[in-house]
Formats: sequence, C-alpha cells, structure tokens
Amino acid sequence: MRCAVIRASGGAVMLAWLLAVLPVRAAVFPLPADGSPVVGEDTTVRTVYEDTLPDLAHRYSLGYYEIIRANPGTDVWIPGADRPILLPGRRILPAGAREGIVVNLPEHRLYYFPKPRGHDRPVVITYPVSIGKMDWRTPLGETQVIAKVKKPSWYPPESVRKEHEANGDPLPKVVPPGPDNPLGEYAMRLAAGNGTYLIHGTNNPTAVGMAVTHGCIRMYPEDVAALFAIIPVGTKVRLINEPVKIAWVDGQLLLEAHPPVDDEGQSVEPDLELLSRRLDEVLGSSTAAIHWDLARATLAAASGIPTLVGLAAADPDASPATAGANGPSRVRPAR
Repeated sequence: MRCAVIRASGGAVMLAWLLAVLPVRAAVFPLPADGSPVVGEDTTVRTVYEDTLPDLAHRYSLGYYEIIRANPGTDVWIPGADRPILLPGRRILPAGAREGIVVNLPEHRLYYFPKPRGHDRPVVITYPVSIGKMDWRTPLGETQVIAKVKKPSWYPPESVRKEHEANGDPLPKVVPPGPDNPLGEYAMRLAAGNGTYLIHGTNNPTAVGMAVTHGCIRMYPEDVAALFAIIPVGTKVRLINEPVKIAWVDGQLLLEAHPPVDDEGQSVEPDLELLSRRLDEVLGSSTAAIHWDLARATLAAASGIPTLVGLAAADPDASPATAGANGPSRVRPAR
C-alpha cells in the first residue's frame, strides 16, 4: 500500500509534471502564494496487526525517529491493531533562499525547491534522510551536486575500514553494486570533502531518519530514485543546523522544535537563548502574547510538530516579557 501525499490546487503544469515523474508517495507541496513558510498537514491512520512504526514511516515517507516522536508511548515494533497513528506532515520550511536542495540536519529532512517552469506556481518536495553520526560529521554550508552515478561502487575510506576491522567486520577496498552496497542504486556526489560526501540510497531503509551514516545523506531507495531523476548536476545544496523553526502566520506564532545536535552530530540540550533569538528574528517589530511554559515544553519535547505557542498581542503598548517568565506573557522584540 502506498499513500498519495500530493497537495495541489489549480491546474499548475509543474504539479502535473511532478505527478508523472515522482512516485505516488512523494510529498509535493505548492509554496503558499502569500509567502507563508508553512506547508502540508498532519494526518492519522489506523494500524493493522502486522504494522510497525518503521513500516509506517517508510510507507508514508517519514523518518524512523520522526514517527516515534510524533507518537509517544506507542510500542515501536508492536503498536497493536486499530491504533491511531499520527503522521506528521505539517512543516515550517527552513529559513533562507527557497532554491535547490536544503538539508536540515537536526530535522533529518531534505527539501528540494525545483525551478518553476514558465508561470507555474513554485513547489517544494521533501523527504526524510539519515545524517552523519557522532564524529562522522556531515559538513555544514553551501555546496552543489557535481555528479550523478547509477549503481555506484563504494570505496570505503581507510578510517571506515579500520572501524569495521576493529569490530570484526572487515570491508574490501571496493564494494560493487548490489544488495551489499550501502549506497543503494543511486548517488549524487557533492562538492564537499573533496567530493567524498554523497546523497545516496541505502540497503537498510529502516535506518532512514537516524544519525547513522559516515557523514553522507541517506534516503529511502524509492525517494533517491525519484530525486535522482529530476535533479540536474550543478544544483545548489545547503546543509544547515536549524533545530528551532518559527513561523508567524496570520497572527499565530508556531514553534517547530527538533532534537538539537552539535557540530559533531551529537545530541545536546535545547537552547532557550536560541529560541529567544529566533523569536526576535521572526517577530521583528510585531508584538505577541507568548505562552513561555508551552514554548519551553515544546522545545524540550522536540517532536518536530509545529505547535501554537503565541498569538498577536491585543495591547501593542504592553510591557516586554523575558524568556524566563511563567505562563502566558507578552514580548516585544527589539526593533
């Protein structure tokens, strides 16, 4: 079973073209005409007895931890029959230019903004990914796709071979294409780390959405196949570390928080100061009534689900509030 997660309105030619070239499960969203950074919607499905959360994550193009955090208290491997499972599909787009590929490492998610064709409405396509773990760092910054390779061979770096040898699992110098190749069927080489960093498939789809790679960006096999087909060489790629995303839409303040990671990919404690800075950036001169207890709880839970934490303040002359305030409070960021 596969689920269509295509959101379309109007007769846009680009959407029709994407529907023809992408798998049914692809998440394609028109960018809001008003410039809002919020796309998609959350949905719910009911399980059958054979379902596991990783199965559902793969089926609906979600990451391993993404679906687990959205369903706290649910058994990962035996959720049970006829249980409601939340599929988190509403997202705040990453800050910055909406072009090329953007990979947000704490979110374990890739966004692709294809160039509009003619007068078509711009869209975004998004997929879950795995990123580098611990000291195997996925580099941050701007780069680009410099090559596309079908059925790639894997040349394990010496450091990776030593790690495997120490664990009693020695690797050859070259792993040819096939079921034992961790790169899968498709790879896109990035101009980072002397071309050693890749966006590629996997022979272990359950791990998509975890920090488990040796620095590369891993995708579900069908997702990377779809992306490979539409990505031109030279596409810009921006790798960012944005655990806190905030949107100010129609007088509502939405907070989306993901588990923060440091420069080495290690999980770190949520940063309340980062939240305050992001609020200043997003609100500008606007005044909002923010429920700081709820904002802090959302930051700590890091579920990745956009949560309403504030509303437009009725009294524009209200006194500023600090990040340490308890309960509902007003804040006016510096101009």
